[in-house]
Amino acid sequence: MFKKVLIVYAHESPASFNAAAKDAAVAALTAQGCTVEVSDLYAMKFKAAATTEDITGGVKDAENFCYAKEIKLASEEGRLAEDLKKEQEKLKEADLVIFQFPMYWSSVPAIMKGWMDRVLGFAYAQEKRYSEGIFKDKKAMLSFTTDCPESVYSDTGINGDINVTLWPLQNGILNYCGFQVFAPQIFWDPATGSPESRSSMLEGWRTRLQNLCGEATVYFAPLDYFDKEKGFLLKPEVKEKYASKECGLTVGIHMGKPLPANSQTKAGV
Repeated sequence: MFKKVLIVYAHESPASFNAAAKDAAVAALTAQGCTVEVSDLYAMKFKAAATTEDITGGVKDAENFCYAKEIKLASEEGRLAEDLKKEQEKLKEADLVIFQFPMYWSSVPAIMKGWMDRVLGFAYAQEKRYSEGIFKDKKAMLSFTTDCPESVYSDTGINGDINVTLWPLQNGILNYCGFQVFAPQIFWDPATGSPESRSSMLEGWRTRLQNLCGEATVYFAPLDYFDKEKGFLLKPEVKEKYASKECGLTVGIHMGKPLPANSQTKAGV
């Protein structure tokens, strides 16, 4: 069981389906004995832009300002802005982090991307990343709505494979930080569905949350598959292992082969 859960929530309307999904998660997880905290980004008027204002006491190198370096150092020295400190404390205490949002332009809303940029800034480290990332003992997942049916994000749909769309978010952000990533909860086009279909979606979400602890997570290639001395390219023995397989290793590392189906939307694929 997860002791503490953080829901990072991005929607302005309390009457939205996203709000209902957030509320369903809070109720289902609380009923299991979890302590649930919600960061309601719009209600908090959370600042999206990552700037020097995030660092108190001045930056070390104003002439050649690098946010990633400065924020990491400021975090180590306790010189972060108060809003960042609060969010990072929530994050450090959480066993599970759920991101609840409407998909905008095939990604998260700007205010949520700002949360990721600013709050996860201290986790952006060359020495500890991916399977060795600082959150390797935590779980995370995306839960989001779309404004289109599932067919639009299929391998023959106009927006392309949803697995490719999710790769930058699930691998480039969550997996990079070390999170073990649950398969996403996708609510396909709830706005045009019937009240019954929306109720069914929410009931399915509640049921899933009741059994989430027992779920496997999405597969990502471990860091030791890659040769650090050669620009983090796949090691020859790994390439040889997958040479006879029909599909590539992952969506992002496909080795010139067909993409592995559902690797970002189903556990263990």
